[in-house]
Amino acid sequence: MRKQKGFSLIELLIVVAIILIIAAIAIPNLLRARMAANESSAVASIRTITTGEVTYQTAYPTVGYAPALTNLGGALGAACVPSSTTACLIDSVLSNNGNPTGSGKSGYSFVTGAGTVVGGVNSGYTVKAVPLSVNQTGIRGFCAEEDAVVRVDPAGVCSNTEAGILTFNPLNQ
Repeated sequence: MRKQKGFSLIELLIVVAIILIIAAIAIPNLLRARMAANESSAVASIRTITTGEVTYQTAYPTVGYAPALTNLGGALGAACVPSSTTACLIDSVLSNNGNPTGSGKSGYSFVTGAGTVVGGVNSGYTVKAVPLSVNQTGIRGFCAEEDAVVRVDPAGVCSNTEAGILTFNPLNQ
C-alpha cells in the first residue's frame, strides 16, 4: 500500500482556526478605517458645499446664498445648465438631486438651511453632515455656516441653526 500525500483533518482545522483569529483581529480595524474615511469625505464635502455657497452668492446676488442644497447642483445623469435653481457648482450626488431620499454620500447625509433673509436675499446659510447610521458609517457630525469654519459635533447630530452651529468646536485639521 502506498502512503497517501496531503493534509490531515487536524492540520486543516488548525489552519482554518488561525485564519479566523486573524480575521477577528482585522475586521474591527477595517470598519474603523472605513468610518474614518467616511468622516474625511464628509468634511471635504462640507468644504465643497461652503465654496459652492460663496460662488452661488457671487453669481446670483439678488438671491444671496442658495436656499437649498439642490440649488447648488444639477440633475443626476443629465447635462447641467447653470441657473439659480441648478447652479452646477457641486456634483449631483452631493446635492441629492435625483438620489433616493436618505442615500447620502460616503455614509453621510447632507442638509442645508437658509440663514437670515434680509430684503428677500438669503444673507446666510447652514450646512450639516450627519452619519446615515451613527457608529456604523460615521461617529461625528459636521456643520458650517457662512463663516466657513467646519465644526464638529461628537454626538453625530449637529444643529441646523446658525446659533446652534456656533456652539460646536471647530475641526482641528
